[in-house]
Parts: sequence; structure tokens; C-alpha cells
Amino acid sequence: MATTRKSGKTGGRQRPFRAFVQKPRGAFHSRVQKVGPEHFGLVCVDCHKAQSKFFVCDFYGNVLLAPAPLDHNRPALDGAIAKVRDTFAQHRIQDSIVAIERTGRYHHVVKQAFSTAAFETRMVHPFATKQNRQAADPGNKTDDKDLFAMFRAAVNGFALCEPEWGVSWRNLQLLVRYRRGLVEKSSALCCQIREHLDAVLPGLARRFDTLWDSPVAWHLIQQFSSAAALRQAGLDGLAQSLRQVGVRFQRRTLETVLAWASQAAPAEPTADMNHHLVLALNADRLQKTQEIKALERRIAQALASTPYILLLSIPGVNVVSAAEFAAEMGPIENYPSARAITGRAGLYPSRYQSNKVDIANGPLVRCANRRLRFAILFIADNLILCNQHFRALAAQWRLAGKDARMTHVKVAFRFCRIAYQLVAGRQVFRHPCLRQRSYILQKLTAFHEEHDSPVSQIMNDLHSAIEQVPVQEHAAEAKPLHEQLQELLRKKGPQPLRDILPVVLARLGLGSIQSPESGEADLT
Repeated sequence: MATTRKSGKTGGRQRPFRAFVQKPRGAFHSRVQKVGPEHFGLVCVDCHKAQSKFFVCDFYGNVLLAPAPLDHNRPALDGAIAKVRDTFAQHRIQDSIVAIERTGRYHHVVKQAFSTAAFETRMVHPFATKQNRQAADPGNKTDDKDLFAMFRAAVNGFALCEPEWGVSWRNLQLLVRYRRGLVEKSSALCCQIREHLDAVLPGLARRFDTLWDSPVAWHLIQQFSSAAALRQAGLDGLAQSLRQVGVRFQRRTLETVLAWASQAAPAEPTADMNHHLVLALNADRLQKTQEIKALERRIAQALASTPYILLLSIPGVNVVSAAEFAAEMGPIENYPSARAITGRAGLYPSRYQSNKVDIANGPLVRCANRRLRFAILFIADNLILCNQHFRALAAQWRLAGKDARMTHVKVAFRFCRIAYQLVAGRQVFRHPCLRQRSYILQKLTAFHEEHDSPVSQIMNDLHSAIEQVPVQEHAAEAKPLHEQLQELLRKKGPQPLRDILPVVLARLGLGSIQSPESGEADLT
């Protein structure tokens, strides 16, 4: 369920009518008009795993170079580029584009080769190829027919220019997607562990609110493979076993475990094998947890050097969710407005209109960047749970009988507008319905404390974040850090942040920090 989009003469703000039919990023007819259709060349490349196929024609569709195979190696790519240049010179082609069909990762080799050779490369979506092929050759699919369909798609404005991303943005995207894959694998492992654990110790997992973070639970699971073994050890035996390995516990926790063991259901006949699998799967889960934590530290480092770090000023947005949004968005300069973000993510309803039939509030459009949509809706979920303003709005819409899916889409739409103002305008979050915003450096410091980051990385990330924070907000950012430093100065023992915060505060313009007086008499 999506928000209703007004159209026709029903009122509301209308979009300006487009002056041409082609997509803005696919139109090149002014260039064709300038040099003449017979002097404008199109190179179409249909990519496959190890070999592609390409051909050259002019704007009229006259084939200048017949379809030929193209191996994905340096000599073949250099030879194909040389053939294209010779063809252009022979037929006096003055301007051209290279249309490449997007096919997983197989098109990257061809795209990079032509881009390096100073050709303008554009991407054709496989859906556009399919629709243009079926119109001319229904039920007949060959590589040559696909090339001709790509030509028709390019001429009609469906060979789209794609903005180039820097290496740092690509690295951030790879890190975020790899982390997301590890999180999904870790979640699958948790489901498998619970399944095998219920076969060994039925119902024990439900006695712990935080099973995955409880060292007491996992020590008992590792040392005692049945409810009978737990009953035989008794309260003193369980306590002694935990003390030997240095695991802190509370007596009532062990009493809860023994109460369960006294009434536990019998284990399955394969309990021994299930117990072995529980321990093996949990070791894999712990390893992935450490990998995820290390990845998140690297993601925070990459995020701190981008303006998307300003999103941390929104209550309910954390480092990971801001990084996922930044990784799928890319440079904010590629988006002329907030509507461009929702358009790329497909956060608007599909519409079916024919004569007097007009269904304008259908489901979300199918053609969208699904990863970007996921990142935005993920943030919308967090805002509804953790942000006071959006939580109140969601409750108001729920009482009004609105669909929960519509609520999430409306929150996501509002977040995109806010995020564009923050990132593109280089400012922090301000909202009249909130008492105060969140503090970027405070959130970043808390994140690194939870992830046990080294002092050098904390210092570098804080300095990178300061470069992105507006100068007029430095005093506000320094206030919570100053309060945190005062608390650390009152504590004894090693405190890594005690050495970091004075440097950060001085960078923010707060000046030197004096330690509080101890109150002891002067013994000199």
C-alpha cells in the first residue's frame, strides 16, 4: 500500500510536462541533429560470461560493421576498439555512443575497456532489450536479434548515462554489502542452532532473554549435554564449573536452569549428534560475529569521511544504517532533488490509467533499485521505533486506520526529504517537534566503544567527522563530549577516551580542559 499520488485535475502540485519522450539520461538527439544521422554511430555490445558480441551501425540503422564475437581478454578488446575506430573513419562518423547491456558483472570488462579508450559508454537494461526484441521478433531470441533490439532501445532513449563513482564509494558499497551478507548468514546460523538445541535441551533457550550474548548459557550448553547432567551437577556443581572458567553469574539464573531441568521434556535419540552440531555452528557464528564487528569498524571509518555522517544527527539513525544508505546512494551530487532519491528507490505507487479508469494508488512500482529501497525502509523502521516525532506520527496514522505499509512508505518518503537537506546542504538535523537533535561525535564515539576500536582509529574517525560537521555546530557537538570527559576524569584506571577527548575538544574550539580538584589537602 503506498501513498496516493494526485494527478489530472484533482488538485495538488503537478509535475511539469516533459518536453520530450526519451529519458533525460538517455536522450542524445541534439547531438544527432548537430552532426547528421548518417554521421552518428552506435556500437551495441551484448555481454556474456567469457565472450560478447558487438556490431556498429549509424543512427538510421545501416549496419557498418556486422555482428562479431568479442572475447574478454586484452588483445581481443584492443582489436575490437581498433575495428570500431577504423569503421568510424571509413564512414566519416563524427559522434558516437557505445550501448552495453547490463548483465551481472560480465559487462564491466567491456565497459571499462571502451571507457578507457575515450568512448562514451551507456547502459541498456535487459528489460529494455527484451521489450524491443519482442516487438520486432516475437518468440525468436538470438544474439543478433538482441543486438538489433539494443539499437532500437538506444535510439529511443533507453541507453542511459551512469554517473561515475570514485573508488572510495565503491569500496564502501562493497563493505556494506559484504557485511549484509554476513549478517544474513549469521541469522541463518542462529535458526539452525536453535533447531538443534531444542533437540538436545528442549526449552532451555527460552529461559534466557539474551541467549546469544549470555556466557552462562553457552558454558552450560557446552559442558552439560542433557537435562539429567544439569540435575546431577546441582546448584553447587554448576556454580563451581562457572567459577573455574571465570564466568560471572547470578544464583537465580542457575536456579531457573535447574527448575527447567527438573521438568524438561526428553531429548531426541540423536541428541549426541545434535549437541555436536550446536557447538560447531555456534563456533561459526562467533567467528562471523567478529568479522561483522571488524567490518563495521571499517565501514564507520569510510562513513566518517563522507557528508552522510551528518545523518547521525537524526535520532534513530545509527552508524550502520547511515552507512547502508550512503553506500547505495553514492555521491549526493548525482541527485538534483529529494524526489530523485525516491524515484530511484521506487518509493511511489504504480498507476494504471485507461480512458476513465484511473488507479493511482497501486502497489509500489516494480522497477526500482531494490537495495536502496531496502536501506531507506530499514531506516524508516528504526525511526518509527526510536524517533519521538515519527513514532507519534505512526501512532496517529494507525489510529486513523491507515495501512502499516503505507505508514512505512510515508516515513521513508519524509526521511529522504530530510536526508537530502542534511547531506546536500551540509547541515545537521533540526525539527520543531524534537527537543534536541542527536550529536554526531557522541554517537560515533559510543559506536567505537562498543566495537573496541583502537585509539588511533577513533581519533582519525573523529577528526574526519569534524571536517564534515558545519563550523557553527562545533560548540554544540563539544558539549556532550565535554560532559563525558568530566565523568572519565573522575574515574580511576585506564580510560582510552581520556586522552582522545581533549584533542577533539580543542579541534572543536573548546580550548584546554582542566582536571577537577580532588579536594585533598595540599601536602607540600
